[in-house]
Amino acid sequence: MTSVRKFLPGCLMILLAGAGTALAHAVLIEAVPSPRGAVAGPEIVFRLRFNSRIDAARSALNLVFPDGQVRPLMMTHQSSPESVNASAAEMKSGRYLLRWQVLAADGHITRGEIPFEVR
Repeated sequence: MTSVRKFLPGCLMILLAGAGTALAHAVLIEAVPSPRGAVAGPEIVFRLRFNSRIDAARSALNLVFPDGQVRPLMMTHQSSPESVNASAAEMKSGRYLLRWQVLAADGHITRGEIPFEVR
């Protein structure tokens, strides 16, 4: 019984540490354009980097134009397993919104929006 008590705290710590990573969602850690940032058009490159691997084939990027129109962006080749990339051409001056939805390798879906301006 005494030997079990010695190992119980260590086992609990291992279980709790593993539970946090198993239940984690993808967290956006870097974005281009930056939130509320301004970029020069007309060609815009979008790069989003997360804290975990992303399944780009099951993820989506949508661009909301100043007039409210929504257009899906075709993602380009992943520069790393933690990123998604896309580009848009002929962007005119105005305020836009990049809506993203990604599927992390752990199976969780995360969504967000990045407002930015094209000058």
